[in-house]
Amino acid sequence: MSQNTDTVDRYLDGFRRSDHEQILACLTDDIEWTVYGAFRLTGKSAYDAAIEGPGFIGPPRLDVVRMVEQDDVVMAELTGTATRDNGEEMRMSMAEVFVMRDGLICERRAWVVELKENDFR
Repeated sequence: MSQNTDTVDRYLDGFRRSDHEQILACLTDDIEWTVYGAFRLTGKSAYDAAIEGPGFIGPPRLDVVRMVEQDDVVMAELTGTATRDNGEEMRMSMAEVFVMRDGLICERRAWVVELKENDFR
């Protein structure tokens, strides 16, 4: 694995455990995080406040389907579940683009699709 994919793996592991310190250690100070259709934020403080996300409790389960790297970009296809604050489980499929700078994530772009019926809808 490269330094960039190692960083993304550490980042995802931190998310799986809601380990804010580990997650933030993988980011540049000027990190920009966009979840298309939901929000965009900039900076570690804003990122830290959004890690759990409103309406959710506990860490998500995240499984990497595949991860590829080209130059300073790592792309990952993920599946997972997250528990809503009402106890309901949300199943999801995700595509993530991680733009890297000096081995750290400087931009994260995410497409999150909730799956309500099966593994594609």
